[in-house]
Amino acid sequence: MAILLATEAGLKFYMRSQFIRKTGASMAIFVKWLGHASFQIRTSDKIIYIDLKKYGKMVETSEKADIILVTHNHGDHFSPPRIKKLSKKETVVIAPKNCASRIDVTVKSLKPGEEITVDSVKIEAVEAYNIKRFNPSGKPWHPKGYGVGYMINAEGKTIYHAGDTDFIPEMRRLKGIDLALLPTGDKYTMDNAEAAEAAIAIKPKIAMAMHTWEKDREEFKKKVEANSKTEVVLLQEGEEYLLK
Repeated sequence: MAILLATEAGLKFYMRSQFIRKTGASMAIFVKWLGHASFQIRTSDKIIYIDLKKYGKMVETSEKADIILVTHNHGDHFSPPRIKKLSKKETVVIAPKNCASRIDVTVKSLKPGEEITVDSVKIEAVEAYNIKRFNPSGKPWHPKGYGVGYMINAEGKTIYHAGDTDFIPEMRRLKGIDLALLPTGDKYTMDNAEAAEAAIAIKPKIAMAMHTWEKDREEFKKKVEANSKTEVVLLQEGEEYLLK
């Protein structure tokens, strides 16, 4: 035990295991917002990172990953150095093919509708693209096929990370989501109002705003909670949420 607690990761693991033992929350998932669209998801036996970013502020972590997910290759979602830093020999990295040549590890790529199971965790790629937000040349910032979102099923729960996307028709077909992580910052993705419409359509138990570009998230929270049974949780960067 003394050796395990000698590391930051070991101490956190011990504290979580004690919480689970005392509360009986054996099916709990811990979700930490690292900033922007970056998250750490911890199950009973896996550490998962999503969209480790290359530039800008992000909560630093030293806990090695079992699984790393990348939605697309823009720098605010994709950092090869951070992926390398947080990878170990057994880490499974899942990213679109346009990321693979820039990562010095083996990468698995999923197209929307494809899925992979890593021990007790099932991951499915879903569509993520723009239909109303365009760059100066008139092309979508994120054309269809450029990136993906992910459905992560673990501990009997499903977490949806939308990636960079507008409110697209495919979202209406998503079912059984416990936690939806939705971009709300506008310009490249949905704004607060559209993300709220998406949350109302998807009907997750919990929704969180991400990719906010420091916009006021209260508008998102008020609209969702006034028009659905979904609870909106607004994390601060570095804060962790227990999904039970």
